[in-house]
Amino acid sequence: MRTKIFIFSLFILFLSGCNNADFHDLIDEINNPGTVVDDTNDVLMLVVDYTSNRFEGGKILNFSKPSETFTITNEYAPPGDFGSLKLYYSEINELLFYGTIVWMGCGNIIYPENILSRDDFQIAITNDYVYPANGFENVFNSQPEITYNYDEVWSAVQPVVKAREYLSSNPEQIVKMFLYTPSVGCGDPNDWKWIVFMNK
Repeated sequence: MRTKIFIFSLFILFLSGCNNADFHDLIDEINNPGTVVDDTNDVLMLVVDYTSNRFEGGKILNFSKPSETFTITNEYAPPGDFGSLKLYYSEINELLFYGTIVWMGCGNIIYPENILSRDDFQIAITNDYVYPANGFENVFNSQPEITYNYDEVWSAVQPVVKAREYLSSNPEQIVKMFLYTPSVGCGDPNDWKWIVFMNK
C-alpha cells in the first residue's frame, strides 16, 4: 500500500510541474499515441564577420506560433544620420532582427539580445560538406547592384552542429541571409556582419 501511495504521490508531483498545455498534451498522448504534434517554431540566427568570413556566434529564437512556411520581410529606415533595419517572420508577425544604422558612425544590434559567442556552439570535426539544396535568399540588400558570394558565408557556418541539425530537419529550406552594415557613409567594413537565418 505504501508503494502505491508513493508512486501516486510522485505522479501528482510530476503533474504539478507541468503547465496546463503540457498536461493536456500528456493526456492526449496517453489516450491517442502519436497524435501530439510539436508546435514549437525555432529559428537559428548565426553571425559571420564580413571581412574574415569567420563564424562569430548566434542565437536560437523560440516562437510559440507554428508555421508551415518561413518568409522574412523587412522594415528599412535609411540613415539620413540614424537609420534602422527590422526583419520580421512574416507568417507569425514576429520580430527576428532589429539593428541600428548610423551615417558616419556605427549602430548596433538591438534585437535579439544576448547573442551567444562562437564558443557556445559545437563545431563538427568532419571533412564532409553540407549544402542547402535550394540555395540562399538575400532578405535585405540596400545595394542591389552588388552581388555577393554566399558560398563563402555558408562555408563559415556549415560546420556548426546546430546549422547541420536545422538543415537535416528541413532539407528543402532556402537559407536566408543579409549583410548588416551598421556603419555607412565612410563605413568601416570591419563593423559589418553577415546574418544567417535557418528554420526547422
